[in-house]
Amino acid sequence: MAYWLVKSEPSVYSWEKFEKDKYATWDGVRSYAARIHLNAMKKGDEVFFYHSNEGLAIVGIAKVAREAYQDPTSEDPKWVAVDLVPFKKLKKAVTLEQIKSNRQLSGMALVRIGRLSVSPVTDKEYKAILVLAGEK
Repeated sequence: MAYWLVKSEPSVYSWEKFEKDKYATWDGVRSYAARIHLNAMKKGDEVFFYHSNEGLAIVGIAKVAREAYQDPTSEDPKWVAVDLVPFKKLKKAVTLEQIKSNRQLSGMALVRIGRLSVSPVTDKEYKAILVLAGEK
C-alpha cells in the first residue's frame, strides 16, 4: 500500500462535507506532477486529507476507491481523477507548523513542494503523522 496527501480549502470542500458526501471525485487537478501521483494511486491506498489556506492541517484519512480515470472536468484524456472515500477523522489535526518543526518530516513533499495539491507520503512520514495525531 502507498500513502498520499491531497489538499482542499475547507471553504471549498471540507473534511466535514467529504464525510457527509461519503465519497468524492478528486478532479480538476491541472498540475503535471500531481497528475503523476493521481495515476500512481491504487485502490485501497490511504490518503491524508489536508485543509489548505485555512486551518493548514491534516484532518483525516481517505482511501482510494477508484483508480485514475478520465477527468470528467476536462476533454483532454491526459488529465485524470480518482475517487476517494472517507476512512477516518484524525483524533487531533496535525498542523503544518507541527510538521515543519518535526525532524522526521523535514523531507515531506508538503514541506518541500508546498504548492503541490497531490503528493506522496513515505511510510516513515505516514507513521510520524499518526503519532502526532494521537493515533498510535
